[in-house]
Amino acid sequence: MGRLTTHVLDAAHGCPGSGIRIELYRVEAERLERVAQVETNHDGRCDAPLLQGEDYRSGVYQLHFHAGDYYRARGVALPEPAFLDVVVLRFGISAEQDHYHVPLLISPYSYSTYRGS
Repeated sequence: MGRLTTHVLDAAHGCPGSGIRIELYRVEAERLERVAQVETNHDGRCDAPLLQGEDYRSGVYQLHFHAGDYYRARGVALPEPAFLDVVVLRFGISAEQDHYHVPLLISPYSYSTYRGS
């Protein structure tokens, strides 16, 4: 059965990105429909898949990672507005039976992602 998962690593501090709010949206004709909102655990992961079962279907999605709030809570002095406040990743799911893992590696001034396993 297919599912969507994510995790966040804080490259600036060399640790998991814990306590980061993540919102998942389904993109329907440029309209965003929020389908999940979670917060990362102590390991920078979500306690359950973001999508699975009947809700997991092919389409275009966006993940919104609230990185600016995370760094502010850690006491990092960010300019206002922050260079990276909310990191938005738009991606597609084409194979409903597959596991899609979308990790995020962040710092206050950069990010990286890939399709993981």
